[in-house]
Amino acid sequence: MQARILVVEDDERLGAQVVVALRSAGHHVTWRKDGDAAMLEEPSGYDLVVLDLMLPGTYGMDVLKHIRRDAEVPVLVLSARNETPDKVRALELGADDYLTKPFWPDELMARVAARLRRPVLQRRERLRFGELEIDLGARTVTVADADVPVTRVEFELLAALAKRPGAAVPRAWLVDHVLDPERDGTERTLDVHVSRLRKKLGAAASHLATVWGVGYRLDTHAADPA
Repeated sequence: MQARILVVEDDERLGAQVVVALRSAGHHVTWRKDGDAAMLEEPSGYDLVVLDLMLPGTYGMDVLKHIRRDAEVPVLVLSARNETPDKVRALELGADDYLTKPFWPDELMARVAARLRRPVLQRRERLRFGELEIDLGARTVTVADADVPVTRVEFELLAALAKRPGAAVPRAWLVDHVLDPERDGTERTLDVHVSRLRKKLGAAASHLATVWGVGYRLDTHAADPA
């Protein structure tokens, strides 16, 4: 898959290596060497952003916030900062992946390929699946126009699936992005949340399908729940 990739990296040597690797894989690459230049780019014009954090000019975290205000393009953070708070902060701001320096080129390319395979999130505020409606702005769930009381985790789980309608979302990704980072979330914990959510959704739970060996999917058309 050929993709349009924005690389934001101030290190001349590392940036050149990343650009060469990406172009060798057939991608179209734009390289920006400071945060100010990155802020002038239109993120929706790219399929992926590879972003360093320690940049001259605008700080990388602020660039990330800018990207997330305007687009849902996947963002892969590259950083020499390997402390957990930095990783958590980047993920909270909307980064899709975090790779610490130094890294092997093969690992970078594998991460890039993985990000490009995943569907881009939809930006609609309200997502409807038959009688099931998820309002992303109001953070509410309704079935046949009746409110369904859900927990934070249940809403985040449903929203994550709804933004990728028809796509199988891996359990591991849901554990990392949906469960409470302050607790020891496991795939088994995730399954319990799904079970509880299905009970609350009633007949609309038929949209929430298990993809065996992978994770879960929200079907646009009702099916028998697994």
